[in-house]
Amino acid sequence: MPKITYVTSDGTRKDVDVENGYSVMEGAVNNNIDGIVAECGGACACATCHAYIDEAWLEKLPAMDDMEDSMLDAAFKRTANSRLTCQLEVSDELDGLVVQVAENDY
Repeated sequence: MPKITYVTSDGTRKDVDVENGYSVMEGAVNNNIDGIVAECGGACACATCHAYIDEAWLEKLPAMDDMEDSMLDAAFKRTANSRLTCQLEVSDELDGLVVQVAENDY
């Protein structure tokens, strides 16, 4: 199972094994990661699963589609490495992914 590292706003790091086929958001919710609110349940309709992807991983992720890009416009403090974790499907290629949880509970 791929291991995803979630870094919360207070700097706490939590390494979590996430099943292939789940989203990075589901991995966070299923493991009680603070800050991934996921109000829409993963429908790409709220931006409350916003996270900052470690720069080393950006090129390894699938391209962002127009819907995700549009939703990120509503996210708090969007940056060049912002992604919605509900749109990132976990696979063996993401083993070791590091995500910094954004401020999603505003």
